[in-house]
Amino acid sequence: MQYDLSGPPANSSRRSVTAESAEIDGRLCTRVSLTAEATAGVAGIDYIDMPTFLRIPANFVNGSISVDIRSRLRSDAPDYARAFAGIAYRISADCQRFEAVYVRPLNGLKLNPPAPRDRRALQYFAYPDWKFDRLRDAYPDGRYEAGANIGPDEWLRLNLVVGDRQVNASVNGIDILSIEAKSEAASGDIGLWVDIGTEAYFSNLHIIEG
Repeated sequence: MQYDLSGPPANSSRRSVTAESAEIDGRLCTRVSLTAEATAGVAGIDYIDMPTFLRIPANFVNGSISVDIRSRLRSDAPDYARAFAGIAYRISADCQRFEAVYVRPLNGLKLNPPAPRDRRALQYFAYPDWKFDRLRDAYPDGRYEAGANIGPDEWLRLNLVVGDRQVNASVNGIDILSIEAKSEAASGDIGLWVDIGTEAYFSNLHIIEG
C-alpha cells in the first residue's frame, strides 16, 4: 500500500489527534498533532506512549513500513517535549495493543544534546505494558532507544522492518535499532503517531505486508 499523504487518507480515523492537509516547503503532506483535550490531560493516560495517532486500516503483521516525517515543537510544548513523532503498527481493533517506533529530533546529534539525551533520538515501545520508562528501568543498557544524526524541523525517512519478534529501524537509510519486540505478532492497523508538544508532518507512506 502507498499513500502520498497529501491529506489524511479517506479511510483513516483520528485517535486523540487532529489531522489535516498541509503544505510545507512546497510539499503537500498531512499535519498531525494532539487534540486540546489530550494535551490538557494526564501523562500516561492521555499522552506519553499512548494510542494517539491517525489510524490507517491495514492487515499488517510482518513486513516493512516507511514514511517521511518532519516534526517540531508547538508553541505550547512543555519543557520535556522533544518533537515526538513516528509509526505505530499492529494496532488492535480496540486500540488496546500496538507497537511503535518514534523519533525525538530535539535529542538528535545535530543539536549536540548532553548525555544521556544524545542516546535517545529513536525509541521503541509496546503498548500497554512496555512504555519507554519501563524499558529504561528494565534495560539500563538502553537497548530500546538510540542516538541518531537528526534535528527538528527537517524531513527524515523512518523505515521499519518487522518480523515476528524482531524490529529493525533505520533513519535516512542508516540502521539505528535492531531489537527483540516486546509484544507477540498480531495483525493490526498502521498509525501516524505523535505525542505532547509536537506538530508533525507526514508524507510518502509505504506499507509492504508479508
